[in-house]
Amino acid sequence: MRQKLVMGNWKLNGTKESVNTLVNALLAPVNAATNVEVAVCAPAIFIGTVEALAKGSALQYGSEDCDVHTSGAFTGENSPVMIKEFGCKYAIVGHSERREYHNETNEVVAAKYEAAQAAGLIPVLCIGESLAQFEAGETADVVKTQLKAVIDKCGIKSFEKAVIAYEPIWAIGTGKTATPEIAQNVHAQIRAFLASFDADVAAKVQVLYGGSCNAKTAPELFKQPDIDGGLVGGASLKPADFAAIIEAAK
Repeated sequence: MRQKLVMGNWKLNGTKESVNTLVNALLAPVNAATNVEVAVCAPAIFIGTVEALAKGSALQYGSEDCDVHTSGAFTGENSPVMIKEFGCKYAIVGHSERREYHNETNEVVAAKYEAAQAAGLIPVLCIGESLAQFEAGETADVVKTQLKAVIDKCGIKSFEKAVIAYEPIWAIGTGKTATPEIAQNVHAQIRAFLASFDADVAAKVQVLYGGSCNAKTAPELFKQPDIDGGLVGGASLKPADFAAIIEAAK
């Protein structure tokens, strides 16, 4: 039985005050959710703050990205080794915003995935299609290509220590959400594709849904057999909403 995982992605949001308020508000619902893992991925500058606030609680945390390099002359980047040193468990890689705004190819994403694992982090591999690709019926081909780049570089067994997040780009921050049936269908296709390489790995890997997952949509999404939780954007910045999503996962 795969454990449900609810993960917040704060994106480019937060102040010292808001981070303190948010994490402190989450500790009680997180500690009460004994059958659900809860994590937040924070901007790098706030990871140390989250580390201090989460100490002694069940809240896990991670970074929103990581570099392919562990050290060197790469100004402005965040080494996966440094991220791990602050107690992070996860590193998001391949988010659609990184792919679009920073021109990260499938090969770059695979390299980041590999670097995160080498540093002892669990990569959260984001995959998903654009609206044009969705309307053209290309969803399955897109997600398979994105997965195959990682399999080619790191092997199917690498998914024993990874999380997948299916994020239809057309549903991120738009208020649009794939219906539970659409999301379940894609999640099942993801798992079937992985199973074509290794059925045991496919059965165990957590696949999260991440397209405008919120307090209203989470209950029905989380009932689907191949949806193992959510990668939550805007709603993760609102303690009451995020707590409701955790409750739905319970």
